[in-house]
Amino acid sequence: MIFGVLIELATGMLCIVLGLLLWKKQKISLLHDYHYKNVKKEDVSAYTRLMGIGLITIGTGIFLTALLDAAYSSFWWVPMTAGFFLGLVILYSAQKRYNGSMFS
Repeated sequence: MIFGVLIELATGMLCIVLGLLLWKKQKISLLHDYHYKNVKKEDVSAYTRLMGIGLITIGTGIFLTALLDAAYSSFWWVPMTAGFFLGLVILYSAQKRYNGSMFS
């Protein structure tokens, strides 16, 4: 069980750090080029902000899952489900808005 919690904590932290790099440092190169090849230069800041927030949301859900998994093994899925769902909605909306031709 402790190994699983450590993996969840590390995965959550990795997603949070990558999300912060996307958002605050605008490291668009962390994404595969097909995700951003149609993003206009003037939209890069807004795009990386939303993509970073989405990744941070997913990472936070995973991190909270690890904490709950360590304390209450029956409710671990709640933050993970909420984090993934909300994070994926944010990521999808960023893709749709700033890289629209990907979904056309």
